[in-house]
Amino acid sequence: MRRPVGAALALATVVAATAVAASTVSAQPARGTAKAAESITVWLQVDAQQSWPAVVQQATQAFQAQHPGVNVNVEYQNWSGHLTKFDASLAGNTAPDVVEMGNTETTKYMAAGAFAQLNATKYPNSATWLKGLKDSCTYAGKLFCVPYYAGARGVIYRKDVYRKAGVKKVPTSLAEFTSAGQKLMKANKADKRFSALYFPGKNWYAGMSFVYDFGGQIAVRKGDRWQGSLDSPKALQGLKALKSTVLALSRADKRGDEAKQQQTFAQGHVASMIGNGWEWGVILDPKSGDPSLADKLGAYPMPSHVKGHYMPTFLGGSDLAIPVTSKNRALAADWIRAFTSTASVRSMAEVGKVVPNTTTLKDVNKANKQVAPFAAAASASWFVPTAPNWANVEKANVLPNMLVDIFTNRKSVEAAAKSASKQITDILNASA
Repeated sequence: MRRPVGAALALATVVAATAVAASTVSAQPARGTAKAAESITVWLQVDAQQSWPAVVQQATQAFQAQHPGVNVNVEYQNWSGHLTKFDASLAGNTAPDVVEMGNTETTKYMAAGAFAQLNATKYPNSATWLKGLKDSCTYAGKLFCVPYYAGARGVIYRKDVYRKAGVKKVPTSLAEFTSAGQKLMKANKADKRFSALYFPGKNWYAGMSFVYDFGGQIAVRKGDRWQGSLDSPKALQGLKALKSTVLALSRADKRGDEAKQQQTFAQGHVASMIGNGWEWGVILDPKSGDPSLADKLGAYPMPSHVKGHYMPTFLGGSDLAIPVTSKNRALAADWIRAFTSTASVRSMAEVGKVVPNTTTLKDVNKANKQVAPFAAAASASWFVPTAPNWANVEKANVLPNMLVDIFTNRKSVEAAAKSASKQITDILNASA
């Protein structure tokens, strides 16, 4: 979730030396393996150390009850530089047995054969994993990691501004959302800076949710090749709905991005924005926002064009994988099972205020107004194509540029989508 994969993976020798790299981790618990391995090493990010250390300890105790005598060395990593460290450990055959990865970091490692293949049915709640996390663990139809936890986007709004404009309830469809937005724009017409929905033109994470809501995708895999699909009929429907919504409700910079939308929201000329759960806190930060808005903020999932449904949201988050160099894969799998048990996931969601990896626990924090809406939003989610060259699509700003072309009328929706789809096809299928 935190960092893009930057360094090239020096894995050729690792994969070649690991003859069983493609084998699936044993589905059976590794009972009686204490003699084969006295310890396993687990790399988790500092989030767990800071927010749910007791959950880590309890999972380890449950694992050790199953495997007496096997020690678990949990080593906490920092997001900055953790990929470089992991790459070096793979090359030096010193990689951990379990490693946490941000969900936007997994694709290159899956494609390079750095993770062991897993059997989803052998892990807790696999039938109800959040789609956006499961997709980040799936490459060429095979599973290579286990969803850990997530963060989601939703509509953060000013309850007082809604109420004053006569918007009495949270919208439950895109049509209702647009209608409420038009009412807000009319009620605040004297404020030329006002946006019912603050939506900067380059905000592709929120923009692509419209595409997926109408059944479209950014790209699809056909055999061994990827095909950009933003010019498909369903994707075009979503892009047209996005354009009409943004042009009607937003006065944000059509060429700008969402990097500082929280500060703009706090200035008082915005009724709502599509943001991550953590952005709520930034809005109230006394250094960059306005703490006086604490009792005036609310949130709800962005509604779908289908009444009563949520628009799919992009999920950030983390996954847990077993490197192919691990000599203790069955033990590693058992530790992951313990750490992602229903009880463990429930506890980390409660104490860490994160979105659990399964839709069955979306109501864990239902009494927390800053968490519950985003957990609900996560029940419908999407993820970027798990193609090895996806990072190059982001680097080329294909999606932000397409949206700017659409919002500024530089190109028609059809022309902009066709051009972006061609770029995506070319980039995703380019040789390394």
